[in-house]
Amino acid sequence: MWSVSSPPVRQSRAKGKRMRKLTKEQKQDIAAIAAMKDEDIDFSDIPLKLDWSKAEIGKFYRPPKKAVTMRLDGDVIDWLKSYGKGYQTRVNLLLRHAMASTASESRGGKKTMVRRSMRSSA
Repeated sequence: MWSVSSPPVRQSRAKGKRMRKLTKEQKQDIAAIAAMKDEDIDFSDIPLKLDWSKAEIGKFYRPPKKAVTMRLDGDVIDWLKSYGKGYQTRVNLLLRHAMASTASESRGGKKTMVRRSMRSSA
């Protein structure tokens, strides 16, 4: 049951498609594995990875997202949307690129990007 203030939540989709429900056999397999103790699991077919020299720390880390409200010019939004779905992700990538490129230009702990953009618009 839901009220006007809390509509039903849509199920998340994997790449735009709904996930198929598990079969009875799959559910039984999952239950059997979950019931096993760690020492009862056979790892003999998994090769040991002893050389971690090429491992990358934080390779799959993604910072948590925060919802924000921004006021952007209409032509900027039209341009972003002209590339198709995902314009908010595109904004994030553009801002991340700007952030990374200005990080090395930092002088005395202060960022210079805002000052340059203000001079160019004056």
